[in-house]
Amino acid sequence: MKIIKADFINKGIRCDGDLYLPEGVNKPPVVTMAHGLSAVKAFRLPAFAERFVERGIAAFLFDYRTFGQSDGEPRHVVDPFHHIQDWHAAIAHVRNLPDIDAGRIALWGSSFAGGHVILVAAKDDKIKAVVSQVPLVSGFSSIRVRSIPDIILATYYGMIDYMKTVLGLPPHYSPAIALPGTFAAMNSEESYPGFRSIIPEGSDWENKLTSRFFILLALFYYPVFHAVNVKAPVLLIGGKNDSLCPFSTVQKTAERLPNCEFVVLDCNHFEPYTGERFEQSIKIQIDFLERKLLGKKI
Repeated sequence: MKIIKADFINKGIRCDGDLYLPEGVNKPPVVTMAHGLSAVKAFRLPAFAERFVERGIAAFLFDYRTFGQSDGEPRHVVDPFHHIQDWHAAIAHVRNLPDIDAGRIALWGSSFAGGHVILVAAKDDKIKAVVSQVPLVSGFSSIRVRSIPDIILATYYGMIDYMKTVLGLPPHYSPAIALPGTFAAMNSEESYPGFRSIIPEGSDWENKLTSRFFILLALFYYPVFHAVNVKAPVLLIGGKNDSLCPFSTVQKTAERLPNCEFVVLDCNHFEPYTGERFEQSIKIQIDFLERKLLGKKI
């Protein structure tokens, strides 16, 4: 396996990108990958990419603007519309890379990015396949599982962040993860230990995100409504015990996708990244991508 630095520019800002290439494969298909809420590509995405590369499929991993090694100020801006712009810019960049087959591009996203890839594929009918793992597909569904005090605080902090932005002041930040009973974007029973389980040792990750995320999520983020416009085949993996992205809404999304393979795992939101559930999930994903990108028969 060979890893090549392949950064790209979006809106004048450099986004950090890595191209994973299989050895001895001429012009392989490629899976474009990015992470979910507040996470960066170093958080277990290489583990997925390496398995794809073993099967002769390249992988392009990138971080959104203001996250990880990507540029952009202020830092840790979680805006789904900015993320979607970064996705489209990343795909345009990948299509111009000389080492891959630009006609065989798949998208891979998990959690927040699991919703992003549905929105992106709905706008780009050249995408050949989509993998969406434990996706966030409805802002309202993800908000309604929160406690009333959390909803009130999310609204309050979100409005403060918007007011500070209008006034040209530094953003208001909220924690990305916390234990139950403490306010954060993710504070269910599984959230803190689950998120921590994917952070590599020595990471300088900061536990914060811009509070405008809460308002944007509740009012504007609904990939489920765009699912009907996705032409590419989609592998949708739902976690039966997911406390962050309600399974019922993921199931509705599967029903709306015209060409969907819906797989239900007996897991929570973070289990597919590591251990036994990772092995179960990655096997399903490899089978799907080999069929859709390499033409492998069942």
